[in-house]
Amino acid sequence: MLVAVLALGAGLAGCGGSPGGGSPRATGSAPAGSPPSATTTTTTTPGTTTTSTTTAALPGAGKPAVTIGDKNYGEQFVLGQLYLQALRAQGFKVNINQGIGPTSVVLGSLKRHTLAMYPEYLNVINETFQRHRHPAKTLAGAYASASNWATQHGLVLLAATPFSDTTGIAVTDAYAAENHLRTLGDLLHVANTLVLGGALQFKAGSALAKYGVAPLKFTPLAVGAQYTALDSGAVQAAYVTTTDGELATGDYRVLGDPENVFWFGNVVPVVTQKAASEEGPAFTATIDRVDRTLTLATMRQLNYAVDIAKLTPASVAQQYLQTHGLLTPLPSGSY
Repeated sequence: MLVAVLALGAGLAGCGGSPGGGSPRATGSAPAGSPPSATTTTTTTPGTTTTSTTTAALPGAGKPAVTIGDKNYGEQFVLGQLYLQALRAQGFKVNINQGIGPTSVVLGSLKRHTLAMYPEYLNVINETFQRHRHPAKTLAGAYASASNWATQHGLVLLAATPFSDTTGIAVTDAYAAENHLRTLGDLLHVANTLVLGGALQFKAGSALAKYGVAPLKFTPLAVGAQYTALDSGAVQAAYVTTTDGELATGDYRVLGDPENVFWFGNVVPVVTQKAASEEGPAFTATIDRVDRTLTLATMRQLNYAVDIAKLTPASVAQQYLQTHGLLTPLPSGSY
């Protein structure tokens, strides 16, 4: 996995990435969409050869301009750039509002139609918007509930991504192998010596209580310090985010959560019904085509490239879309 991540970073560095970093918000505009696709036909008759070229309009041509948004951190900047560049490549006139602000601002922008789409997480909709007290038992159940909420508010939820971004508990891969750890419940075997680390907010309501695990000690850690603490042995387990770039190295293992105490964090693009209607099915099909490729391993690699290798989200997105053929015209009959 580490080889794949480094190869991704090397490839992106040759495509305008900035190893020195800088704020991901200062990524500049994404490349404009591809020109309308052209088809060349050659007709031959005795003594005559005729060549004609016809240009097919891209599906977004002539549609109203829209603004999409993303939240104010690396993963969301990458998602925003993936959608922006993929949509422009289909001829849509799209602008992006990076760092769109808190929930109240986002919902207000959607209601006023100054924002057409942004990527949200299922657990945010279920917990924050719907105020559910307990997670759904299945991903399908979480999605159905969130989709019903969206419909009631003049919104449409697109299909959920394969990856889920939630809180999780990680250990080093070596510690997991030594102690045969696969799920959170397995921590029962090491609870008497286990030092668990994380942001102070996790101390009061330990997710491990659901599994009957009471760690020997809890060590408060600053956000971002979890992996250094794991590497040094200061803690044996730590609260992390399941799409952290550090997890792409293969040096750590996020323990399974069969009781789903951390909910479902799959991304579901939220689109206004107005935008979905005016932009047409190719708009949502373009976003879905990108999202279907975003596995957990892929998202960790993309986050590694931005958050750790310090490449720009725009260059990371461009390289990824090109590599996966996502800047080509939508296949006929796909929308």
